Formats: sequence, structure tokens, C-alpha cells
Amino acid sequence: MSDSSSLTGKTLFITGASRGIGLAIGLRAARDGANVAIAAKTAAPHPKLEGTIFTAAEQIERAGGKALPLVVDVRDEEAVRDALDRTANTFGGLDIVVNNASAISLSTTPKTEMKRFDLMHQINTRGTYMVSKYAIPYLEKAENPHILMLSPPLDMAEKWFAPHLAYTMAKFGMSLCVLGLAGELRSRGIAVNALWPRTTIATAAVQNLLGGDALMQASRTPEIMADAAHALFLKDARGITGRFLIDDTFLAEEGVTEFSKYRVTAGVPLAPDFFVPETSVAPPGALD
Repeated sequence: MSDSSSLTGKTLFITGASRGIGLAIGLRAARDGANVAIAAKTAAPHPKLEGTIFTAAEQIERAGGKALPLVVDVRDEEAVRDALDRTANTFGGLDIVVNNASAISLSTTPKTEMKRFDLMHQINTRGTYMVSKYAIPYLEKAENPHILMLSPPLDMAEKWFAPHLAYTMAKFGMSLCVLGLAGELRSRGIAVNALWPRTTIATAAVQNLLGGDALMQASRTPEIMADAAHALFLKDARGITGRFLIDDTFLAEEGVTEFSKYRVTAGVPLAPDFFVPETSVAPPGALD
């Protein structure tokens, strides 16, 4: 199978796709004429978070795709199974699953309530595992199936765990799913990979939880992650699996040389994201 040049007619199931990186990935696919199932919890407007599954669906349709808004809590087994079934029935199959839904709390161990610990592990690790598990029967029927986790490289360095152990464990749990499922599903031709940003990305989490306006200005836009995911989904699933990709490095591999367009504010030094290994070097000029 050769690499494709478009996602026309492909069906994506994206968790947490009502805003941010998940929505950006959906919009990039929609520009090709893809079908996008928006699997997220936000059905009614939130006072601090922009967008719902319905506003996201409108954007997908305007971009040229077909949308299926689905109210899905990835902790709910029945809801996940039903949403995947509805997606496959609506669009005649399923080609790509994006595990983007995630919960974050950057707290030390004494300050992490167990209900917050449970929430992060139920959404990040368990949700990723469960969505992937129930997607397998549909993906096995696809021509070029991909599972993508928005999760970091498995860099087992103390500095990533000590400041916020519970969150790191939950995010690395998503990455462990990549490691295991890539091996488990390789013989079935289903690609399983991870994608992570080198810098902070301008999302609601960065605005509300991490650094406010200052960090937003020092971030890249979600479009860099969307372009990287799009490039990945076009590749032969049997030729790329089990990889932990960093957005700009992967785009550089694919021939991208211009990264300034992804900056929120020109001239502001970019802020590094968590979990990027010291061995990962940015492409020449990417951070200039």
C-alpha cells in the first residue's frame, strides 16, 4: 500500500474534539472531505471553555467535512461502545481513532486529592485503553487504520515525575498503551503512534491552568499538531507504528521547513512543553 495524499472519505473518531488540539485535527481532516465523529462531554456552553460538540460540528461542516456530534464521557463503557458503533454505522466504517481527551492537575502528591487522581487515570489511561480496545474490530476492516494518542515519549526521568506524579503517571499510561498496542496490533496492520508538542500549545488548558496570557503568547497554535497528525494519517499504517513523535521533528521529516506560521506571537521565545526528552533536538530554525 502506498502513502495517500488525502483523507477524503475517511472516518475519524476523535475524543475531546469540541475544542483545542482535538478540534484542530478534525478541521484539518475536514478540509480533505473527511467524516469526523466529535466524541466529547461538552453539549452545553461552559462558562470558562469555548465550544461544544455542536459548534465543533458546525466548524467541521463549514471546513468541508461531515460531522457527527456525540456526547461521550470516555469513562463510560456503554457510551464509548455506542459512540463507536454509531460512527461506523453512520459513515460506513472507521479508519482513524484519536485519543485526545485528557485531564490535568499539576499538583504534588500531598496536594493531589484521590478523586483528582482517579479522574486523571480514568480519562487519560483507562479512557485511552477502552476507546482503543473497542475500536479494534472496526479498524480491522479499514484499508489504512491508525490509532493516535496525544501523549508523550516514555522518557523515564525523575524530573517529569517529581513535580506532578499523578498527572505524569496518567499521561505515561496513555503512552504505555501505544507501546503495547503497537506490538499487539502490528500483525493486523493497525498503526498505533503517539504525538506530542515540543512547545506549549495555545489551548484552554494553557490559558486557564498553566500560564495565562503570557504562556499563550509563548506558544504555538494547535495547527502544528493538526498538520503533524494529518501527515501521519496519510502514511501506510504498516510502515509506521510504535513511534513517539514530536510535532516539529516529524513535520521536518515530512519536508516542512517553515515553522514561524505556527507561532501565536512572532518574536516571543517559545515555551518548552513537559516530557520532551533532552535527546530530542528541534529541527534547524524551528524555534527561531
